[in-house]
Amino acid sequence: MIRDAAAKGMSYKEVNKMKKLGLTKNLGMILLGIWLIMTGLIPLLHFNFQGLSLIMAISAIAAGVLILLGR
Repeated sequence: MIRDAAAKGMSYKEVNKMKKLGLTKNLGMILLGIWLIMTGLIPLLHFNFQGLSLIMAISAIAAGVLILLGR
């Protein structure tokens, strides 16, 4: 995809921006996947500690922001 963009005459800055957006979107998807797995495992394994809900909320917000920035 990046090579195709470079072949079409896109500037180095545009190609570099595409790379960064891809990384951001992938990172957001990875975070989302981790959040989903944790959301499923926490009640299944009766896992609980102080601050767990804060960690889950922060990870959900971070995943959402990264995915939106990647678009």
